[in-house]
Amino acid sequence: MYAVVKTGGKQIRVEPGARVRVEQLAGEIGSSIEFDQVLLVGGGESVKIGTPVVEGARVSGTITAQGRHPKIRVFKMKRRKGYRRLQGHRQSYTEVQVNSIDD
Repeated sequence: MYAVVKTGGKQIRVEPGARVRVEQLAGEIGSSIEFDQVLLVGGGESVKIGTPVVEGARVSGTITAQGRHPKIRVFKMKRRKGYRRLQGHRQSYTEVQVNSIDD
């Protein structure tokens, strides 16, 4: 069984037992979390597609880590103009262990 959930402005496909990294969510490590914006639930031959969400569907999980992705560098330059800009960015994430999908 799998599901597609919406969190942090993104859509993520999850399965029970999988660990996924999502945009940072509030919560302590070890606390439980529920995603109630489930867009699709599938498994076997049956697929439920929401309009826009599947009614009564929930994905529950446990927060396993809070961290930050590696730094990326954004460099802008215009040749022969003396224009250079260097900017860094590190995105925060929450790692979630998916426990169950209820439809």
